[in-house]
Amino acid sequence: MSIRFTAKARSGVVALTVVSGLALGVAGCGGGGDDKKPEASASVSKGDGSKPSTQEGQSDAPLAELKGSEGLDLKITSAARDSGGFVTVNADLKNDGSKVAILSSQLTGNETEIMKNGQSFGGATLVDSKGKKRYYVLRDTDGRPLTTAGVQSVKPGESVPIFMQFPAPPADTTEVSFQLPTFPSATIQISG
Repeated sequence: MSIRFTAKARSGVVALTVVSGLALGVAGCGGGGDDKKPEASASVSKGDGSKPSTQEGQSDAPLAELKGSEGLDLKITSAARDSGGFVTVNADLKNDGSKVAILSSQLTGNETEIMKNGQSFGGATLVDSKGKKRYYVLRDTDGRPLTTAGVQSVKPGESVPIFMQFPAPPADTTEVSFQLPTFPSATIQISG
């Protein structure tokens, strides 16, 4: 009987993870019914020398800026802890190069379950040096990573908003190392 209870508890945790990921995805997509609104904000991000648009509660200065290959620039804009026990990392991936940047399959990571779901940022990790733990991107019940998925390439000057969701480190851990294959690691602060 305790095995049945444990299985139900695990199912509840997985369901909570899926619901949280879907809610974040829907909130990140916005919408509002005005099709011209997203085009306007996208054109702001594409202009030379313009600052990436910031979400409410975020400052203009990124938490970290990582330079990758092919002119890719990853600006981590926030790392927020929520009450559900998750940390969501938001970033802008911009191509500062002159050619289309094809994203490496290494970004997806090397776990078979994540790889079978296509291109994603599932290879990202957070490392808590203080607690000596590594946190991997969360997955839903079908093994899909709770990250932006389907981004195959980035055109020159284009900026793509991305997110990755992780289990939250202990509340007293506010500084972690963010790692994403093909980019250098960076120390970021977790808010919330």
